[in-house]
Amino acid sequence: MLGFLFRGLTAEPGRGAALFDAISARMRQPHWYVEGKVPDTIDGRFAVLATLTALALARMEHLGKEAHILSVALTEQFIAVMESEHRELGLGDPKLGRTVRKLVGSLSRRVELWRSAVAGARPWNEAVHESLYKERASADAIVHSARRLEDYWAKLGGSALAALNEGNIG
Repeated sequence: MLGFLFRGLTAEPGRGAALFDAISARMRQPHWYVEGKVPDTIDGRFAVLATLTALALARMEHLGKEAHILSVALTEQFIAVMESEHRELGLGDPKLGRTVRKLVGSLSRRVELWRSAVAGARPWNEAVHESLYKERASADAIVHSARRLEDYWAKLGGSALAALNEGNIG
């Protein structure tokens, strides 16, 4: 449905898929939902996926202009998957566009949040809470998730653009 809005942004339709797949694999790791106590629901899984994607997008901002194409491609993959998943959930065209726009807006807010956290302008644990948990979370859960996200950020930081393009994080 939203394809007409984004046609032509990336020359290769598959670009960004390997990175999105790598991020999706990390999102499925049980520790987020067990030790991290992120609710194992559609909303909880979306929160983890959007958080990991936002950190990857924030990382690519540090890689210069060359990373812009991959950043756009990753965002396109995110949109395509959100549209597909919500179609499978039974959302029809009138409601689908609105829902996907809200999800993309949520990703955008997380990018801003993580941009400020990685720059040191916002406490990391505060960003973790805001990005992953809708409700109050235990200190243990936040500490676990914060450590895992710091590790993920470090792995992103150690990954060259070519590696990210191939879906190799750290």
